[in-house]
Amino acid sequence: MNVQAALTLATQMLKDAGIPDPARDARKLMAASLGVDVGRVTLHLRDPLEDVPEAAFFADTMERAERKPISHLLGWREFFGRRFLVTPEVLDPRPETETLIEAALSENFEDLLDLGIGTGCILVTLLAERPKATGIGTDISGAALSVAGRNAAAHGVEDRCALIESDWFAVVGGQFDLIVSNPPYIALDEMADLAPELAYEPRMALTDESDGLAAYRVIARDAGPHLKPGGRLMVEIGWTQGADVAAIFKAQGFVGVRILQDMDGRDRVVLAQTR
Repeated sequence: MNVQAALTLATQMLKDAGIPDPARDARKLMAASLGVDVGRVTLHLRDPLEDVPEAAFFADTMERAERKPISHLLGWREFFGRRFLVTPEVLDPRPETETLIEAALSENFEDLLDLGIGTGCILVTLLAERPKATGIGTDISGAALSVAGRNAAAHGVEDRCALIESDWFAVVGGQFDLIVSNPPYIALDEMADLAPELAYEPRMALTDESDGLAAYRVIARDAGPHLKPGGRLMVEIGWTQGADVAAIFKAQGFVGVRILQDMDGRDRVVLAQTR
């Protein structure tokens, strides 16, 4: 079997399983099996697919057909132009989160705090984009902090960040120009309707087991003393939560509260400032 035939068969398998954009995922898995960049797969279409990469390719294809996330099969995800290690212990970075990155980078900051760091994609990206900034990342999961540490090292920012095991602000001291977070925001009654891929991700990174707003209440309540005058607070939200989260921030005395939309025009980030 050559590469083209294998791709055709795998694409059909993924299509039959209901995978969105099956050809894209098949190419990514083929690139991993061949050890080449995905953009170079077309250069190998007529090449014979050797036994070992063929077995690996179809094993991955079968797992993807069972809705295992592509990032878990590849071990990484592209985010804001960088490759981040992904494991089952952390939330898979998503393109929508880049809305928060762009908002954060729209103004200067010297130090920042990332609450619930996961892969570290937010903190690491912001530090990589601002070479003079420093930051702290917290997470309640030691496994997540380990992944974030590896990503920080991979992108050369490990000397400018500290990673702390903490339940939100529990062991955080100091004040910051910027506080960011992508907290668990899926309500308990929404969990049954999620895409099958999310069953492979850590539940505590997805839901607060309540109304989806619990983390925002804690962050809004406790962020003020940790922000410098005029400091900014930014959180990612579920697309139906903009008005509720904005109201939570306003009730805690934050000013300049705004809701930003993602690339699909959906509410995705709420930002606010201290006086």
